[in-house]
Formats: sequence, C-alpha cells, structure tokens
Amino acid sequence: MQLKINNRFSKELTADSIEINTSRQVLNAAFSYVTPRIPSHPKLIHVSEEVANLIGISSEKTQSEEFLNVFSGKSILPDSRPYAMNYAGHQFGNWAGQLGDGRAIVLAEIEHNYQKNMLQLKGAGNTPYSRRADGLAVFRSSIREHLCSEAMHYLGVPTTRSLSLILTGDVVLRDVMYDGNPEYEKGAVVCRVAPTFIRFGSFELFSSQNDIENLQKLADFTIEHYYPEILIDGKLKYVEFFQKIADKTRKMIVHWQRVGFVHGVMNTDNMSILGLTIDFGPYGWLEDYNPDWTPNTTDNQNKRYRFGNQPDVAQWNLYQLANALYPLIGEAEPLETILNKFQELFEADYLNMMRSKLGLTKVLKKDKKLVLELENVLQLSETDMTIFFRELSNLKKDFSVGCGISIVNNAFYNPKEISKTILKSWEKWFTKYIDRIKLEDDSDEIRKTKMNLINPKYVLRNYMAQIAIDAANIEDYSLVNELYMLLKKPYDEQLEFEKWYAKRPDWARVKIGCSMLSCSS
Repeated sequence: MQLKINNRFSKELTADSIEINTSRQVLNAAFSYVTPRIPSHPKLIHVSEEVANLIGISSEKTQSEEFLNVFSGKSILPDSRPYAMNYAGHQFGNWAGQLGDGRAIVLAEIEHNYQKNMLQLKGAGNTPYSRRADGLAVFRSSIREHLCSEAMHYLGVPTTRSLSLILTGDVVLRDVMYDGNPEYEKGAVVCRVAPTFIRFGSFELFSSQNDIENLQKLADFTIEHYYPEILIDGKLKYVEFFQKIADKTRKMIVHWQRVGFVHGVMNTDNMSILGLTIDFGPYGWLEDYNPDWTPNTTDNQNKRYRFGNQPDVAQWNLYQLANALYPLIGEAEPLETILNKFQELFEADYLNMMRSKLGLTKVLKKDKKLVLELENVLQLSETDMTIFFRELSNLKKDFSVGCGISIVNNAFYNPKEISKTILKSWEKWFTKYIDRIKLEDDSDEIRKTKMNLINPKYVLRNYMAQIAIDAANIEDYSLVNELYMLLKKPYDEQLEFEKWYAKRPDWARVKIGCSMLSCSS
C-alpha cells in the first residue's frame, strides 16, 4: 500500500516540545506527537471504496491485513509520525480554553492525483488533549460518524469523509445518558479524511495565549495551502482570509438547512476553517419540521444549537474567529463589516435555496412571504420535512387546492389533525403556491426533475442509524452496508429501498439513539 506522504502541517508548524503523552496544557504548539493505541483484535466492518480511491488505495488493498493494521492504529505508515492537533474553543457559548484532539490522531497527510488530504483516526487512544477521558470511541457513535460523513457528501453538503469503520476488539466504558449508569460497549475506530482539520479554535488557541508568532504562522500556512487565490500582502490578506471563511461557512449552513440537518454541537472547536461539516456527534435530521429541535441531550434546556438557530450560531462563531484574527489586522472595522453582512447574505442565499426546493426559478418579491407562510403552516401539525418537499414535486399547475393537500398527505404524522383551522391554513398556502408555479415557464415535468435534485428522498434518520447499530451489535453488519448503498444516491427513487422512505415510527420517539443523543461516544 504505497501512499505519497506530504506532512506539511507537522513540518511547517510548531510542534509540542514535550513528547510525554499525558493530559496537560500545551503552550506555543500547534500539535503534539503521539502514537495510536494498539487494538487487541481489529476487524474491518466497512470501507468506503470511493474514499479509498480518492487517496490512492485500490479496492483490493482495502481488504489487506496492512490496511486493517494501519487504519486501526496497530501499525504506522512508513515515513510518517502521527500527531494530535492543538486548539481551543467556545463550547455552548462559554470559553473552554484548550481543547485539542482528545481522541483523534492524524496518521499522515497524503497526496494523490494532485489532491491533498489528512488521514485522521478517531477513537485511537489518549493524547495530551484527552483531559480525563480515554481517547477511545464506541461502536455506535463510530457507525453514525462513518455513515453520516458519506451521506452528507452524497447529499452535496460540504463535509469531511470517512474511509473505514473498524472494531478494535476492546471494550469501552461509557455512560450513554450521563445518568450514573455506565456500561461497557464495543470499541471502534473511524478514519476521517479531509484536506485539513484546522478549526476556528486553532486560531483562538494562539490568540488566547497571546502567541502572535504562532497565530500568524498558522494563518499564513492556511492561506498558502488552502486559500492560494489570496495574493495580496499585509493586513488585508487576513481580512480577505476571514471573508472567504465566512462565505464558506454561510454556504455550508444553507446546505444544512436545505436537507434538514442539525449538527447538535456547533462549538467553535467543531467549525472547519474550510466550511466543512466536521465532528459528527449528536447530530440528527428533522423528522417533523420543528425549528426548535435539537438532537443533543446536553442542549435540551437552552436549545442553543437547535435547527432554526444554526445560522445565528455560525455568525456568533465567526465573531469569535474575528476576535482571534484581530491581532493580525489591528482594525475592527473590516471584520465588523464582514460580520454585519453575514445575516443579509445568508437570508438571500436561504431564500434562493427555498425557491429551488419549491421549484421556482423566477425571482419574485412575493416569494419571501410565500416561504415564511410555508414555514409557519408546516409547524401547525407534525409534518415530515423530507417527505413533504419530495411529494410536493408531484403537484401540477392545473391541480386544485384539495389535490395539493392530498399529494403531501403522507408527510403528516397525524392526518386527522389536518382539519378546520389547520386545513384552512394549508388551503390558503396551496392557493398561493399553485398561482405562483403558474408563473413559471418550466413544465410540470421539468419542475419535478429540478425539485428532486434538491430535495432528497432519503436521509440518515436517527431511527435508521439505530436499527443498523442494534444489528451490528449482534454481528449483523448487513444494514450498515445497506444504508451506505442507499445514502450514496439520496435523490434517486431506488425502489428496492422504498421501505426507508418513511416517517419516524412511533417507537423511535422515546428510544435512546433515535429521539435524543448525548455527546457520549
């Protein structure tokens, strides 16, 4: 297995001068060298051959003992030296100080077909940033991360990828719901792949330490390798750098809202400098359209990271990044200008995205009101977001209002509720929507095709992932593969997988892993 290694991050940035792997504060360093924990009996459960090909590994090699050993942490790639990255961050709106890769270890940076990627093991053992934790990951969360990373990619959402899912053969003690009842679970390792895992918190770290030398070094490194189009020098270079990060972040959030994805833990240490979805913990997809829903039990009371608040949190996180970059710029005004424009630009992007979900190509002023009224009526009764928008594409311009409502009837969790006041609200909205699509030049068939390229038929609902986890825990891995194959084509009909095109079942409302999830993994 020949990989072209090019460890730019560890060659060009400052290493931790202490090489003892104990939890501690690490000053003036972007990373610490560590060695993955050797698993007792690794077993390959699933591999994404597309990601393997992306980094230059053949399908045949993915089944080799060498592949298993390297991506379980049992052996080290030649000419490489693994490390954990150092960063800080704000968690749930509060400054948390140093955080770092507590259970993630970068194996190497590799290059293939002019593309450069980091290979990072999650769950491969403790690092200087593990604090009081063990640096390991459990099988259930690893299955969720592996499937979701790939599902997001095929949905067209900017994301990190997942190469492999491997059981370690060891057990891990976890308190799933933080209720004082820990249990032993199967341990696992996922290999995450991305151009870089640099985060907002990477810059916050050096700024908080008043380490301006390493702050500038990291900024210059990131610009050189990930934003080479920035050609100006001086302070304006860092202003443009921030602008591009803000743009990428905004576009990522628009995609999240488009498919109904809720990240669950939008701390600044979980925000990619490349606008990638990163760190899949207690995430979820909206079942019923509820802007106040969050999948994270830790956030259940304040709901800071609820679906409808993700744009505002993204802006808040960008404020923290701006504060971190300020020492390199020395002026607040250009950063404030970018931040103040964020909401305006997001609202414009969001409206255009919603137009596409509704099959509208012309830009009319009244579209904003049409979207707002839809968002309101969707909340009058439990209405499945994914199914509603998918079924809406079947509406034709000459249909009556009543036909429109019947077309989306399958999206209602309790169709009997759609009567009297709620029915009148739906009739009012469908009257306006039918009038609106009559103004479009596209035929019904063309509009349906366009809508079905924007509105997925299949997403990784929590209950689906939990069914696969339950089966995998008794050594039936067929559902992991089935969901992986399904989610590779989320916009296709896939009649052989029609059973997954369904609302959340009643039993999933209260089952752990379906309705709510913790950060325990």
